[in-house]
Amino acid sequence: MSTHFFGDTAVLLGRSMRHIFRSADTIITTAITPIALMLLFVYVFGGAIKTGTENYVNYLLPGIMLIAIASGIAYTAVRLFTDMKSGIFERFHSMPIARSSVLWAHVLTSLVANGLSLVIIMLVALLMGFRTSASLPSWLAVIGILALFTLALTWLAIIAGLTAKSVDGAGGFSYPLIFLPFISSAFVPTATMPGPVRAFAENQPVTSIVNTIQDLFEQRPIGSDIWVALAWCLGILVLAYFFATAAYRRRIS
Repeated sequence: MSTHFFGDTAVLLGRSMRHIFRSADTIITTAITPIALMLLFVYVFGGAIKTGTENYVNYLLPGIMLIAIASGIAYTAVRLFTDMKSGIFERFHSMPIARSSVLWAHVLTSLVANGLSLVIIMLVALLMGFRTSASLPSWLAVIGILALFTLALTWLAIIAGLTAKSVDGAGGFSYPLIFLPFISSAFVPTATMPGPVRAFAENQPVTSIVNTIQDLFEQRPIGSDIWVALAWCLGILVLAYFFATAAYRRRIS
């Protein structure tokens, strides 16, 4: 790895972020659909859904955040695919820069862009009545889990961006990920679901992540969900990183 890895990554990150801020509609668009879902479920369906919380937005917010992240990483795949097709990768590789910095710049851009979208969603949730008694360590834990989840899905997006045959294929892989929160504890407790659906909901990554964030926001004792959530995120991250770097080596060889 080049000794200039960090400097090269910072320069390429700056390039990507300039593109983001020149078309801030990307961040806004990523936030709009989750916000629309939050408004719909709180003000239309919320009165009919029993979750044991006084304010449904408190229950709903963690799942909405995960939907926003799953939507946002589609843009990472599209940006990477566009760079591959435009020939900019070949130009980068002709320069004396660390090759891995090209991928890491896209990964860090995803973290920043998704973080900005989550801030927008959080501000809207506060306007809708979201309140939390979470302490500073709890907030840091929530941020850490969301960042780890974003990082894991971003490396999945890198695989899609490197291997897709079209721009639609690059972004389309995220649709199943966006759908996962709907079959989890994000909108209703899993105890209300029929047997097979409940079994799936309780054994997929979103439920453990949502449960952990809900407990942190409510200052409830953290059970085993946090370890399950971390295991899912780290497992996906390691596997996705391995296959993404392998796909990258094939593309540049």
